[in-house]
Amino acid sequence: MPASVSVNQHEQFNRDGFLFPIRVLDNDQVSRYLANYNDYTARHREKLAALAPKDRFHVLAETHFVMKWAYDIARHPRVLDAVESLIGPNILAWSSAWFSKMPGDRAFVSWHQDGTYWNLSEPTVVTAWIALTSATRANGCMRVVAGTHQHPMMPQCETYAADNVLSRGQEIAVEVNEADAVDLVLEPGEMSLHHIWTVHGSQPNTSQVPRIGLAIRYVAPQVRQASPFKPLALLVRGRDEHGNFELLAPPTSDTPPPAAQEQIIARIRAGVLQDTAKPTAAAAAIS
Repeated sequence: MPASVSVNQHEQFNRDGFLFPIRVLDNDQVSRYLANYNDYTARHREKLAALAPKDRFHVLAETHFVMKWAYDIARHPRVLDAVESLIGPNILAWSSAWFSKMPGDRAFVSWHQDGTYWNLSEPTVVTAWIALTSATRANGCMRVVAGTHQHPMMPQCETYAADNVLSRGQEIAVEVNEADAVDLVLEPGEMSLHHIWTVHGSQPNTSQVPRIGLAIRYVAPQVRQASPFKPLALLVRGRDEHGNFELLAPPTSDTPPPAAQEQIIARIRAGVLQDTAKPTAAAAAIS
């Protein structure tokens, strides 16, 4: 499948709410970015080992704002060509997170819809999930339910399950027939795209190989977020003529001050978890 999305593939995305696999990185790029990721996590090994799954997830968030190698993934031309086919030529990289599961990791993601708690004005949004290792059913690949994006804002409960990667254990309060789930199996260097209202989740890694992937949330500049503060983003293609996001300068190195990433994470979380995450003054004043 080519990186740019054809008319038929666009129709498929509109019908199903997801699209995969799309080849975006070559083998050399996969090796380089995986080495960057491993070096990054090695520097935080002790801290990560002591955290619950949902807290590890937040430590590994928003790297595209502060590390040039992660920013380079977010602005990769093949990734943006596919995203442009779905949301238009003006693209902001709003949020990102590493969804990584080591062998035997009990972490899972419950069935949920992102749009329920992202507080965005319209669905001109797409998430790219870029695999740096294979993603299989055995190691906990993402799973989706086709067509569920046609039913936004399903009832949702908060389980606070211990091994749930989501901060509040968000889960739709609707029974999902597991037979309807589609496994988004990816090879290293491939990505999937999914709609903001597509029901999705993933199971624990029961294999002997890691599953490492970067999820990047792209929005069109006309999208607004109901938030105490203007949301942060990086302009990765085209122009922003709306001013709904505070645009940060792209990172120029791979060694940012830890406080910079922490402030950005706090600011992003304030917009999507407004009743549980209150930003400090320092988190609000990033620019």
